[in-house]
Amino acid sequence: MFSKVLIANRGEIAVRVIRACEELGIATVAVYSELDRDAIHVKRADEAYLLGPGPAPESYLSIDKLLDAIERSGAQAVHPGYGFLAENAVFASALEEHGITFIGPPSSAIEAMGSKTRARELMAEAGVPIVPGTTEPVSSVEEAQKLIEQTIGYPVAVKAAGGGGGKGFRVATSEDKLKEAFEGAAREGEKFFSDPTVYLERYLPDPRHVEVQVLADRHGNVIHLGERDCSVQRRHQKLIEEAPAPAVDEELRARIGKIATEAAAAVGYTGAGTIEGLLVTNEGAEAAEYFFLEMNTRVQVEHCVTEMVTGIDIVKEGIRVAAGQPLSIGQDQVVLRGHAIECRINAEDASRNFVPAPGTITSYREPAGPGVRVDSGVGPGSEITPMYDPMVAKLIVWDVDRQQATSRMLRALGEYEIGGLKTLLPFHETFLQTRQWADAETGRDLIEDRAWLKQLAFPKAEPQPEEAAATLEQSYTVEVSGKRFEVKVIGPPFEGLAVNGATPAAAAPRPLRRSERARTAGGGADGDTLSSPIQGTVLKVAVEQGAPVQEGALIAVIEAMKMENEITAHKSGTVAELPIAVGSSVATGDTLVVISDGAS
Repeated sequence: MFSKVLIANRGEIAVRVIRACEELGIATVAVYSELDRDAIHVKRADEAYLLGPGPAPESYLSIDKLLDAIERSGAQAVHPGYGFLAENAVFASALEEHGITFIGPPSSAIEAMGSKTRARELMAEAGVPIVPGTTEPVSSVEEAQKLIEQTIGYPVAVKAAGGGGGKGFRVATSEDKLKEAFEGAAREGEKFFSDPTVYLERYLPDPRHVEVQVLADRHGNVIHLGERDCSVQRRHQKLIEEAPAPAVDEELRARIGKIATEAAAAVGYTGAGTIEGLLVTNEGAEAAEYFFLEMNTRVQVEHCVTEMVTGIDIVKEGIRVAAGQPLSIGQDQVVLRGHAIECRINAEDASRNFVPAPGTITSYREPAGPGVRVDSGVGPGSEITPMYDPMVAKLIVWDVDRQQATSRMLRALGEYEIGGLKTLLPFHETFLQTRQWADAETGRDLIEDRAWLKQLAFPKAEPQPEEAAATLEQSYTVEVSGKRFEVKVIGPPFEGLAVNGATPAAAAPRPLRRSERARTAGGGADGDTLSSPIQGTVLKVAVEQGAPVQEGALIAVIEAMKMENEITAHKSGTVAELPIAVGSSVATGDTLVVISDGAS
């Protein structure tokens, strides 16, 4: 076993790896940017090294700086976590050349599965079913159009060859949408993965996103730990995950588990990895179609739900495998018990189409109790910076079945207090009480409905004097997972969502958390002026000075916290002022456009 491991990451995953190392008796080394100088993972590790300024290319993505920290610390191995360099074959190769163990698969497996087009070729050769589409990169919009007309048809998914995590994924529903989708996927592929090449897949409108956790060692053992359902997503990025998948029975589990282990064996995989796939249930499990989507050659954000239902520590298994040890369990020892759910607690405003909402945490209290787990790397005073992704924490619960796990999650969400930030806590509380969740649907119709999302806006931070005078005590009956609860609310009436319905309606009020009372909305429209709701960089300007614009039309695309955010017009009129340009930086509240009612 290693005596010292460097964690080439930050935030909650860095803390998670440090905990695993501590249990294995391994000393830990943290790295950090100047923005993370006071971060919890830095304080928790046995030693820590500064990499450089806040921007990731100058710190967490700098292979030379990481190699220097490894040499200075004397670490024998590196755990990459997820994101940053976790799936970078060049980084893994550099470690191999320096005699440092990469806690993950060999660089050859990362390279093979890192290119989605190459991965599709390998899986097709191995007999693994893939989503119909191209296995070769597509060089132009014109070439894409010909292929779509000849074999694929609309809607079509345009995907970056090196993409992942929802980045470099665009959908064209018709020919007039193809150019925008093609350019957007290529742009994100270049920005996040240094690879602008794209390929095409048949777009499946509402499949279930079902992935299989695999573990493999250097002794020829490859097993799977069952599946996870990650169908609840926004912008092709996951929001809620659960295990086991509600649409998968034992027969289907065995079938997709075999697909996953064969896929891992085909590339000589070792360590922890995930085979992601799309499940089209059709008329039932027997008629279900399962297509290989991609392989994530790292530990997943949502590995926690699999750990909760199997009792297997995936991170520790990965470290043991990297040290040359065989897997501690065999396939026949893997038993799924109960049900686990994970909610990603991101700093995002769901009522504004999940716009990033960076800021400083003023107060913080995590939920606790039986079957509740929180993976986080923050506390009071922690800053959620627009420089990195918006994840604050992951809330995971376990109980004996899906219904009881849902009730436990709702209880835990109600206990969670995060002051000073807008987070996805109100979204999760509301969504988990809808008919769609109870029926194990993907909920895509709700999450893509902006009118529905607007109902999640926070109430005013403080009531006005006339509102305070109207304060009263009211009791309501709320039904959750078939059980009825009496809720007492002291305060002015609050209009929200139908608790068990799918359409906006007056809902039973609920008490506000103390943290919610301090939250206020940032940015938005004021008369003719549309201001930026976020701090970020302008990637695209879709209108011109003096041009007419319709309400809801795209004004600009702003990149913040590793996400592209589309800003749309709040009214119809004429573009009177346009003080932004591609590449410029904007702060929250800065004017993006002024739209006048008349002609210019």
